[in-house]
Amino acid sequence: MSLPSIPEITHKIITVSDLNSNVKSTLEKKFPLLWIQGEISNFKQYSSGHWYFSLKDANAQVRCVMFKHKNQYIDWLPKEGMQVELFALVTLYEIRGDYQLNVETIRRAGRGSLFEAFEKLKKRLEKEGLFNPLLKQQLPIFPRQIGIITSPATAALHDVISTLRRRNPMLPIAIYPTLVQGNDAAANIAATIGRVSKRQECDVLIICRGGGSIEDLWAFNEEIVVRSIVACTIPIVCGIGHETDFTIADFVADKRAPTPTGAAEIVSPDRETLQLQLNKHYQKLHHVIQRQIEDRMQKIDLLTHRHTHPGDRIQNQIIHLKHIQERLAWCSTHLLEKQNYIISTYQQRICALRQDPSQFIAHHNRLSERLQHTITYYIEAMKTKMKHQKVQLEHLNPQSILNRGYSITYSAQGSIIHKANQVRPNEKIKVKFAQGQVETTVTKINK
Repeated sequence: MSLPSIPEITHKIITVSDLNSNVKSTLEKKFPLLWIQGEISNFKQYSSGHWYFSLKDANAQVRCVMFKHKNQYIDWLPKEGMQVELFALVTLYEIRGDYQLNVETIRRAGRGSLFEAFEKLKKRLEKEGLFNPLLKQQLPIFPRQIGIITSPATAALHDVISTLRRRNPMLPIAIYPTLVQGNDAAANIAATIGRVSKRQECDVLIICRGGGSIEDLWAFNEEIVVRSIVACTIPIVCGIGHETDFTIADFVADKRAPTPTGAAEIVSPDRETLQLQLNKHYQKLHHVIQRQIEDRMQKIDLLTHRHTHPGDRIQNQIIHLKHIQERLAWCSTHLLEKQNYIISTYQQRICALRQDPSQFIAHHNRLSERLQHTITYYIEAMKTKMKHQKVQLEHLNPQSILNRGYSITYSAQGSIIHKANQVRPNEKIKVKFAQGQVETTVTKINK
């Protein structure tokens, strides 16, 4: 009898690593980040800073890990048997196949109710519009006095004062002591804010305290404190807890600072920065004024060159008037002389018209004889001049020179040869005479 065959469930075989990877992915997709309550067991803090522990209740437990970059913001250390609430991701440690929780943050049990109260009040006040940015007041750039509302015993006050003294030692500080923790803290804080707002002694206020749990900071989540901040006529900067701590007072304050030290830096202008800015503006102003002075000086020089002394201007005007007077006198004299000449001409013409015509005829004949004589003399002079120039041309004519027995020698290219070194033996040359020319060849050269 043969054994029955085992049914083949799947055709694909996977590794353990693939299995754990798929299980991890399934867990993380199926269970998003969620809050889990339980009791701490087997808590260990390794040298790396990571926390390893178990979270259990009466019937079950689960392994948990909280890495250093997550737990460094927790200001208290979990202990064995402590009831806590975890905000964690359900996952799988693939190497060992252990199902575990990767913790994002941790709080003591009971904090959940406070968180719910926080969210409920925050939503109601936000609905009322108390978080509207338009309601926030502008902080003064150069406050005359800074007020600090906090407990005199807190270390945050020392940090704020040290920062203010370092940044601007001359800035006055007013400290308004109040409770910042406990059952009466909220009423005390609200009363102090109202009193400071009425006194109007400061230009800006700092509300601060050091870090702590949500219970320690709960006074700043009370509605009475929040509404007193909104009603305050002086700008308020909140510097409560650490950078990761948020209270409702932070949302209604005119400015939130991550820490008390940060609040001091926000409200106080830095003396060194102001000095640098002042020096920069001084240099710029000095340059502008210097440039304007130079422009004015140049303009004065230009105006001085353009405008003369009043006495010189008067003297120049007198000289100009004298010149005009002289020109006027000359024009008058010239005009009179011209008119006299015209009158004299007219008189001569009238007298001429009155003379005997025979005189005009005789005068005309004399002028004709003079003109004829002048023309004849001019023609003879021109003939003489032409003869003289012809003789000169004859002397300058090369043909005349050739007639006296000279000749002109040309190269084969037609240029005149002046020296023996301009030709070479066996080179053809041309020789022009008074009558005709010959072509010959150089047989010998005597330089």
